[in-house]
Amino acid sequence: MSDLETDLLIRDLATQDDYLACLRLQDETWGSTFSERVPPAILRVSQKIGGVSAGAFDSSARMIGFVFGMTGVRDRRLVHWSDMLAVREEYRGHHIGRALKEYQRDKVRALGVETMLWTYDPLVAANAHFNINRLGARPVEYVPDMYGSNTGSALHGALPTDRFIVAWDLTGEPRAAGRGPSDTARVELPADFAALQRNDPEAALRWRLRVREVIQGHWARGYRVSGFVRATDNEPPHYLLTPTGQ
Repeated sequence: MSDLETDLLIRDLATQDDYLACLRLQDETWGSTFSERVPPAILRVSQKIGGVSAGAFDSSARMIGFVFGMTGVRDRRLVHWSDMLAVREEYRGHHIGRALKEYQRDKVRALGVETMLWTYDPLVAANAHFNINRLGARPVEYVPDMYGSNTGSALHGALPTDRFIVAWDLTGEPRAAGRGPSDTARVELPADFAALQRNDPEAALRWRLRVREVIQGHWARGYRVSGFVRATDNEPPHYLLTPTGQ
């Protein structure tokens, strides 16, 4: 365990300085023109009704990551929607994102929440690995252009913001992702979609539309994501989809 992980403090945001530091970190991550920024007032108010606004702080009390989510009702059951998670670029790779997610899980599980939902870009292999393999969450819905194609964030550019909605079962141990039965379908991804988006937006758009078509086609035939395989020297990163019930 690194010194950073040992000295890391994760706690609820509690002061105006905390909320403003969270807003600044949103600006650093998504850009100050990002239309979906969460203002300090909502970060604070959400905590009054079962939401989570929490930060990760280093030994100098500097915020190096945060997580934000809201608790509500879906199909007459309590659920938690994890809306934002960010870690400063220089601190990534130290499991801070996972620690924030686990803190959030423990907070909402104490309220009786059994499922946490959030979205991620299905073309970002690192996020697919984290959500599916590390946490054991599973994609339950594919939404084309969920946030529109003009969020004001340089991270999103002008591409359609297709997203997977994933569900994380909070009642037991994470499920291991396997390679599935013989009728498993593969959906390949670019090795580094963020770099592709920066350097070749037209190619990134082709990937977006191709993956959308393939996944929606499999979804219509009753297939669901059952695993994710990281890139190797011999194969690109890819999803595994199997028929429902297998």
